[in-house]
Amino acid sequence: MAINQISIFVENKEGKLVTITDSIANAGIDIRALSVADTQDFGIFRLIVTDPEKAKTALESSGCFVSITKVVGVSIPDEPGSLAKIVNILARYNINIEYMYAFIAVSKKEASVVLRVADNEAAEKILVENGIKLLKEEDIVSM
Repeated sequence: MAINQISIFVENKEGKLVTITDSIANAGIDIRALSVADTQDFGIFRLIVTDPEKAKTALESSGCFVSITKVVGVSIPDEPGSLAKIVNILARYNINIEYMYAFIAVSKKEASVVLRVADNEAAEKILVENGIKLLKEEDIVSM
């Protein structure tokens, strides 16, 4: 049930984000979440989009280096302690979170969290067993 995340290697140069965002916009794809990790020379631009395969094709056509990574998406109440609950569940089962980022669907009063872990299937199983709602690709498109 993992969701697809687009990762784009980006040189830290003027205009690079314009190329990326224009490529996605021109392909008619909506961005649902994003994260940027950078250094002085380059960065990794991570996106959750409504059509990952189409986004990958559009970005590669623009000369971008792109990969698709499976990540775990969870939906949690937008209230204090919700993220701590998930982090504690995964820690209890020795599942390390490599990185994460979140976005809020205000109309639903829920937050959506994207988790990159070493074993998506194990993390998903544990989270479901502990009452955590997982996100599917269809959920991302309908947001």
